[in-house]
Amino acid sequence: MDDTRFLAPDWLIRWEPLIVFVGCVLALCSVPVALGHTGLSWDALNHHIYLGWTADHPRFDRDYLAASYQSYQFPYLYWPVYMLAMLGASGVVAGIVLTLLHLTVAPALWKLAHACIPGREWFEVGMRALAVALAFMGGVVLSMLDSTSNDLLAAIPLVWAIALMIEALASPAQTGFRRAVVLSGLLAGVSVGFKLSNVPIAILLPLLWAWRGASPSGRLLNVLLGGLAATVALAVTYGYWGWLLWTNYGNPFYPFFDPWLEPLRLATGWKR
Repeated sequence: MDDTRFLAPDWLIRWEPLIVFVGCVLALCSVPVALGHTGLSWDALNHHIYLGWTADHPRFDRDYLAASYQSYQFPYLYWPVYMLAMLGASGVVAGIVLTLLHLTVAPALWKLAHACIPGREWFEVGMRALAVALAFMGGVVLSMLDSTSNDLLAAIPLVWAIALMIEALASPAQTGFRRAVVLSGLLAGVSVGFKLSNVPIAILLPLLWAWRGASPSGRLLNVLLGGLAATVALAVTYGYWGWLLWTNYGNPFYPFFDPWLEPLRLATGWKR
């Protein structure tokens, strides 16, 4: 029996990631087109638009708890929503733009699927496409695709961090693993900077960083490099916002950890 009849053609294998991405774009961008509008999350006017406004023009000297303590979240992922509203974009246009931002995670999902379901048979190609589709079909994900919430955007770098490591671990090649560790650490740091509540997932990445190594010291070096990359990326991503909170409130994570930072304020002579 000729098993080649079960193999997908070379052109499909070559272009499979792009084909899957285009399929995701067509499928998910059809949601705001079909609805004719973009929904606002229940708390959108409470802090989503306000945070986008803050990202555009810091308002620490003008407002106090304008959107309760949510006013002090990392605001820059809300800037696209704010600007779309300020530019008068229609609900369909706004929905497509936000959906395209969310779809930057699709290639990472395909990488995960390809690492877990390798091969070039039609069945395997179909299962990879189905895996990517299923990733977008969860109730939580679908409920956010037509809203202004930034939870998905904040998680995208973390998904990429995991996907790069799974892909590196699935590859038989020994070269390039440490580069994947560093890139994974950078993306994890960015994700934590976007949303500090991503920490409980990000702290599990060292398990993947230490999975491969020529010796225990090599595995430890992987963890140290990944951790250093994550720390640098977190500092760069969150640094400006943290500095604004520090200069205004003496706490880069305001309102969290405020009592713990009192000794630091005293030591540095911080004054409002």
